[in-house]
Amino acid sequence: MANRKFLTEAETLELYRVSLDNVERQPEIAAAMADRGYEADTINQGKSLLANAMQLFETNRIEDDETSAAYAAYSVAKENLENTYGVHRKLAKVVFKNDGLVMDRLSILGGIPKAYTAWLGKVKTFYSELNKDPSLQTKLERLKVSVEEIQEALNQIGVLEAARSEYLREKGESQKTTKSKDDALEEIDDYMSDFYAVAKVALASEPQLLESMGKLVKS
Repeated sequence: MANRKFLTEAETLELYRVSLDNVERQPEIAAAMADRGYEADTINQGKSLLANAMQLFETNRIEDDETSAAYAAYSVAKENLENTYGVHRKLAKVVFKNDGLVMDRLSILGGIPKAYTAWLGKVKTFYSELNKDPSLQTKLERLKVSVEEIQEALNQIGVLEAARSEYLREKGESQKTTKSKDDALEEIDDYMSDFYAVAKVALASEPQLLESMGKLVKS
């Protein structure tokens, strides 16, 4: 990283933009840097690296936002199903407390797993068994668990699975763009590290010109 220990990525990219822009805008800086090998072609190489890094930074920011939104939707869907299942499971344990076979069929013996896959497996078993057995539905109706509620719970399972798939897809895309962004930042960092080192030499007698490039280089 090129002297940006205390800067955010956005702040660093803006600093680089200002520095490269001022090389072109200020003839004195352009001449001094050209005398040290940083002519227009070399500066344009840096600007190209910067443009790529800024584009990937923005792409990554968008992907991160989309991942956050997808995770929020997944979290809501999971919480909704957890609440629904929690109530129905408790009521089913009351209704079927003397029927171990049914409780086993409904997978409500023992505790509720914390791991997502194991938990969802029990939820699916519970509702699929209820959905296909009218006699169980009738017994649950005594405690006001309707067939419609069972169907709605099955719908919630579908919503949850879709939300989780979307979240994992967005997460994968975000990780991919993060890698691309990090690689691009490393490239522009390396370039600017040399750029500032040369600028410090080229403009040693005119520190005010160094300040016009963001004063990243300390005397």
